[in-house]
Amino acid sequence: MLHLARDKRSLLIGAALGALLLSDTASAQDTQSNDGLAEIVVTAERRPENQQDVPVSVAVLPAAQARDYTAGGDDTLLALSGKVPGLYVESSTGRIFPRFYIRGLGNVDFYLGASQPVSIIQDDIVLEHVVMKSNPVFDVNQIEVLRGPQGSLFGRNTTAGIIKFDSIRPTQQFEGRATASYGSYNSVNVDAGVGGPIIQDKLAFRISGLYQHRDDYIDNTYTGPTFDGTRVGRKDAAGGFNERDVRLQLLATPNESLSILASGHARWYDGTATVFRRGALPLGSNQITGVQFTRARWDEGADNPQNYKTAGGSVHVNWDLGPVTLTSITGYETLSGYSRGDTDGGAAADFNNAGYGESMGRVRGLDQWTEEFRVASNGEGPLKWQVGAMYFDSRDITEFYQRAYFLTPPANNPNNWVRLHNQNTSWAGFGQVSYEVAPKLTITAGGRVTKDTKTTDLLKTADSAAGLVTYGGRRHVRLSDTQPSWDLSARYELNPDVSVYARVAKGFRGPTIQGRSAVFNSDFTTANSEKILSWEAGVKTQMGRTLRFNLTGFYYTVDDIQLNGNDINGNGVLLNANKARAYGLEADADWRPVRNLSIQAGFSLLRSKIQDKNVQVQTCFFAGVMPCTLLQPTVAVKNKAGATTAFLANIDGNPLPNAPDYSFNINARYDIPMDIGGKLFLQTDWNVQGYTNFVLYRTKEFTADGNFEGGLKIGYTAENDAWEVAGFIRNLTGEKNLKGVIENYRAAVLNEPRVFGLSLSGKFK
Repeated sequence: MLHLARDKRSLLIGAALGALLLSDTASAQDTQSNDGLAEIVVTAERRPENQQDVPVSVAVLPAAQARDYTAGGDDTLLALSGKVPGLYVESSTGRIFPRFYIRGLGNVDFYLGASQPVSIIQDDIVLEHVVMKSNPVFDVNQIEVLRGPQGSLFGRNTTAGIIKFDSIRPTQQFEGRATASYGSYNSVNVDAGVGGPIIQDKLAFRISGLYQHRDDYIDNTYTGPTFDGTRVGRKDAAGGFNERDVRLQLLATPNESLSILASGHARWYDGTATVFRRGALPLGSNQITGVQFTRARWDEGADNPQNYKTAGGSVHVNWDLGPVTLTSITGYETLSGYSRGDTDGGAAADFNNAGYGESMGRVRGLDQWTEEFRVASNGEGPLKWQVGAMYFDSRDITEFYQRAYFLTPPANNPNNWVRLHNQNTSWAGFGQVSYEVAPKLTITAGGRVTKDTKTTDLLKTADSAAGLVTYGGRRHVRLSDTQPSWDLSARYELNPDVSVYARVAKGFRGPTIQGRSAVFNSDFTTANSEKILSWEAGVKTQMGRTLRFNLTGFYYTVDDIQLNGNDINGNGVLLNANKARAYGLEADADWRPVRNLSIQAGFSLLRSKIQDKNVQVQTCFFAGVMPCTLLQPTVAVKNKAGATTAFLANIDGNPLPNAPDYSFNINARYDIPMDIGGKLFLQTDWNVQGYTNFVLYRTKEFTADGNFEGGLKIGYTAENDAWEVAGFIRNLTGEKNLKGVIENYRAAVLNEPRVFGLSLSGKFK
């Protein structure tokens, strides 16, 4: 009955939105103009500029395309993977913990306190905590991906780059837009925004919302014993979610020189964490076998639930004083929630009862404050400059629970969990100057000095069931570092259609503490700051209004790169390796070969290598068995009795994990004008991912090569783009792509299943 009620509720929501979108005031979502390419304005250097004039490798993903990728209810961030050259996104913790990689640099750590070298910035607020980085993108104006270090203007932890999301802001014209879709598994996706004047020329508003729903669709076919009370042998046990987000913006313009934008947002999410598929990778192969999207087997974990609430607000003030503009951006973010899962990825009874795994991470509470102040020059003269300061403060209480905590009494251990208090503060001063030193030649230089401090305190240890404290490691760790970031670039305009640029940049990721290992009674692990020096050069071209083509080549070296592996006890550890080097290229094209046909395509190549002859990590060796096929020499670790307890592999020469050696993406749309008005259209998108190693050591199993996925959309857009109705298919061919692994169990993390459905979209002004 509950399942039927959900079906009816979602159908009613879809019907109501359909009626709204088909009303007289509705019109279609953003589409590419048949008149040719329009100028793309980016804020890669904290001021509006033509994308072609910025000496940075920056890709822009149009909002309309981003919404197409999530028509089936896919996560708005994970769906970006492979859609921009050099960008890869994955998660082993469901929708609340995406991990981002640009040019091969990222962080595979699933620790709730992990740092990442890709910074997420939404509406000028940096989102540092890994759960905050999962805040969905909706009613967005555009998405910018800045590749390479961005430490001068955007600070630490941007060694790989940044992803910048800018929401549609309030205007003095009443306007709105919405997209709604309904598809397989009762999937509902609604993304909408409406706004306009409250007091003409003085005060405007915009309210935006996102609603996504999918029914549970994965059957748990396991019917054997369970030790934690999980209900087994159930249809539709997991896989669903409810995503609800809202944002309100108020824009006050008391006079022509002053604007104050106040924004508040909230998120309520509940759903299923990643469902791992134990044994999906046969020994000696990386080909997924015996797996269906709609079926799995697990014996514990309570069906992998997760639930998070986030909220925040910001005040953005711009005061134009003529020669300069003062900018102040104040932000506050908070969150709480948990995620629990069966981490061995299956039913242990299917594997001779070898290996049980279950855990839960919980953020009891987190508060993040940011303040940025800038002074920037105005005008169109040859000299442009800006200086500023930034303060960041984040504090949280985080808990980790292990399997014994969840077992049914009397086997359980109610003390099998830890509580940590984490604090991160950062201060920075920065500046940038750009000067046209000669006609058509502009030099830009920027610098920043940052002090980054992290502290972790162990508030509760993981004790025995009788309350005996067995932890002997540190209970307080503090790391602090002060580092410079800088960049220097030159841009030369060969002619109005073609320019070339070169850029060198240095950045750093701050020191990091991993306290989760205390739940295994192991000491904290730490890593010092990693530092990157990156070189790139490129050409940017725009041939009239028919072709825009940009090409960049890059080379970088990372010193003291922060990596994550396992120690001889199988515990996850944080470590520094000596170096990592990588080189490659990225190409982006937007082409209108003939009227009514538009093509966007991208391509990237990457070669990466870790360089450290001394660092060794634990391989997949588990419970006396080697469950993977190693492709490199190992060193056996034996205990006092002479039994082998681990095999260690040196990572020197291995590629960075989750760093595809190539990627290709294409999006094409063809319109067919109709005599009665409007147009039919056919649209498709595809992305292909090259060889990818998922772990630090080399095996046959834990790799992917040639993963691909496509989508299709066919529909009708009314005259003057009044509205649009379409049918769509996501994961058109039903591909089962390997997105990650759980090594000890040869468990697979899969992509999203095929979803097909209908969509409606519209806008009005």
